[in-house]
Amino acid sequence: MTAFVVTLALILDYFFSELPNRIHPLVGFGKLAQHLERDWNLSTNVDAYRFWMGLAALTLLVFVPVLVLIFLLLILPLWANILLQALILWFCIGWQSLMAHAQAIAFLLAEHNLIAAREALGFIVSRDTEQLSEQKIAAATIESVLENGNDAIFASLFWFVVGGAPAALAHRLVNTLDAIWGYRNDRFEYFGKAAARLDDGLNYIPARLTALSYALFAHQSKTALACWQRQAKKHDSPNAGVVMATGAAALNLRLGGRAIYHGKQEKRPVFGFGKTPVQEDIKHTLRLIHKSLILWFVVIMALS
Repeated sequence: MTAFVVTLALILDYFFSELPNRIHPLVGFGKLAQHLERDWNLSTNVDAYRFWMGLAALTLLVFVPVLVLIFLLLILPLWANILLQALILWFCIGWQSLMAHAQAIAFLLAEHNLIAAREALGFIVSRDTEQLSEQKIAAATIESVLENGNDAIFASLFWFVVGGAPAALAHRLVNTLDAIWGYRNDRFEYFGKAAARLDDGLNYIPARLTALSYALFAHQSKTALACWQRQAKKHDSPNAGVVMATGAAALNLRLGGRAIYHGKQEKRPVFGFGKTPVQEDIKHTLRLIHKSLILWFVVIMALS
């Protein structure tokens, strides 16, 4: 059944892509999380209080929907159970949405429309994009595709194989909360800590499997694995560095470096090796994602 549900979910995503924002469940979930944070993340100097309120909000927003889903799966007939699991997995993966955003940016760069490209990039990254050059836009797009390839595609598939739709949903909701709350600043440092740490834990194995997939399709697999070993630990995240270093090396690119976040310049580590990214490299990155997805699909079929 796992193989059939994965196939159905990927078909749904391929033909229908992401639902419009006004009706997509994850968009509504994100708005609810933002509303709850404004009410519960009260202005106080007590760090422990903020942490426990963040943990309470995380528990409410993640475990309640997962428990409801488990209950529904237990009482539904088989055909409805399969359909519901396929729909949940479809909601969790962001394959075609990620591809569409990256392709749109690549098209705008090919047209030398930097203003529109910067605006489009702003929808998928948290850094400031107003002053980015063509090469910086290409690099930021590739970094987002590599990292979100894990978060929005492969990790969801991994957790679905491990624990079905409830596990995939739990991962996706935690990952969404980390994207909203997981900032290391005065507002979110403690309130978002539980979501950030849980997201790190849930992505630990999927990130390494994703990096291995990237390395297998690299121009020089040994070099990609070597970059993983040498460079991944330089990143603040135990998972993003693994994916970024291996993916950059697989593409023979240098990624990372200085970037501006919320008006402040930050010095980020450099990942990979080789040349500076250009517009054409976005297409190469999308091919790497597609090859990796085919590999995952074949493995899932074999395991099933």
